[in-house]
Amino acid sequence: MIEKLCYKLTKDIQNKMPDVDDERAEIINYGLQLIIGEIPKMFVIIVIAYICRVLKLTILALLFIMPYKSFSGGVHLKTHIGCIIATSFFYIGNALLSKYIIIEPIYIKYILIALIWIFSITMIKLYAPADTEAVPILRKKDRRLKKILSYLTMTLTLLIAIFTTNSTIANLLIFGTALQTISITRFMYKLTNNKYGYEEYIKAKKSTNLA
Repeated sequence: MIEKLCYKLTKDIQNKMPDVDDERAEIINYGLQLIIGEIPKMFVIIVIAYICRVLKLTILALLFIMPYKSFSGGVHLKTHIGCIIATSFFYIGNALLSKYIIIEPIYIKYILIALIWIFSITMIKLYAPADTEAVPILRKKDRRLKKILSYLTMTLTLLIAIFTTNSTIANLLIFGTALQTISITRFMYKLTNNKYGYEEYIKAKKSTNLA
């Protein structure tokens, strides 16, 4: 239903704006699906979080990790149901883990943060910004900026986790950073049948040059 609505809106835009070619129309259609698809997705997440009694923590998890996620990218599920399930697991799962898991003694927390930081630095260097075929990030300037901001936002998030005295908030930041970093890895891309948009663009370009 959402796909049909977005397709119709995209066709209307193309009819009114003849300069929008098929490639740009594809990007517009994908963007519309993301925007319109967010409404039912957020409603479902709020309801589930409320039932699980972690609504406030889920909202905080969303706000805390959003900067790092927006710059580093990550996998996208191909169906709206799959996307709802994955997003619910990401944010509500983080909230539940943060609420009930106690990281003690304190040095365990610092070791865990150090390990996640090293892992995240490595994955960002290898894969960020982790784009998709539907919305590839092709400009080298944009990719470089997003990579740098991924390093900064990830590091800042974990620094806040170190210095905050609220253990639940610290957990939200620690687990959220780890989950987001996992979402940009090649393992997760293979598991969810995604491909890195920039990699596919480079492959296609090389094939064209060879031909």
